[in-house]
Amino acid sequence: MSRTAPGAIPSPNIWHHTATYELENHAADPAGEIERAMEAVASWAGRTLLDLGCGTGFHLPRWAASASTVIGVEPHADLLAVAARRVRRLANVTLAQGTAQAIPLPDASVDVAHARWAYFFGPGCEPGLAELARVMRRGGTAFVIDNDASRSTFGGWFRRGYPTVDPDEVSRFWTSHGWTRTPVDIAWRFESRADLEAVVRIEFNRDVADAVLAEWTHEHGLEVDYAVNLWHRSY
Repeated sequence: MSRTAPGAIPSPNIWHHTATYELENHAADPAGEIERAMEAVASWAGRTLLDLGCGTGFHLPRWAASASTVIGVEPHADLLAVAARRVRRLANVTLAQGTAQAIPLPDASVDVAHARWAYFFGPGCEPGLAELARVMRRGGTAFVIDNDASRSTFGGWFRRGYPTVDPDEVSRFWTSHGWTRTPVDIAWRFESRADLEAVVRIEFNRDVADAVLAEWTHEHGLEVDYAVNLWHRSY
C-alpha cells in the first residue's frame, strides 16, 4: 500500500494533526443531528454503506451497528491503519485505499454513501460526483456534509478563514447537479478550553485562529454554535 493513493488531495487538518482531529470528531455534533437528518432521508439499516474519505474510521462503528456491509475508503495509508485498529472486531466492515475520483468498488455496489468534510466542497469535485454515480445502486442515496458558511458563529469564522469560498456559489453548484440541501444546526462541544484552542488552530491559519480565540473568551464557554449543509441525492 502506498502512503497516499494517486490523485489524493492532502487534507490540511487530519493528515497532519490526526490526534487533534480526533478531538474535533468527538466535539462535533454531540447530539447526533447530522445522523438524524440523514435517517429522515434514507436509512442504511441492512444495506451497503460507503464512507468515502473515512479518515481514521471514527464513524464506521456507528454505521456498522445497523448496515449489512460498511466500506471505508481513504487515500492516506496512515489514517487507514488507525481505522483498521478501530474496526478490527467488526466483521461487516472492510477498508480500502482509494480516492473519491477513483473509488475502488464495482459499478452499482453501494446503497448509501457518506462523505463528511471530505473532498466534496463544491466546484471542482465533478470527477468524484461521476464516481459516485458509477458506484451507486438504483434507489441508492448519497450524502455530503459540509460547512454552511452563511450562518452560525463557526460559519463566520469560516468566512474569515476561507474568504474565497462563496456560500452562494457552492449552493448553486450542488443544486445544479441535482442535489437537495437540508440545513442542520449542530455544535462544537469541547471538554476543555485547551481542546477548543487546539482544534481551532488546525482549522485556520495563525492570524485567523488568534483573532477568533481572542474574541471567543472563556466567558463564552466550551460550546460553539455551528451550521452545516447536508446535501443528498437519490440515484
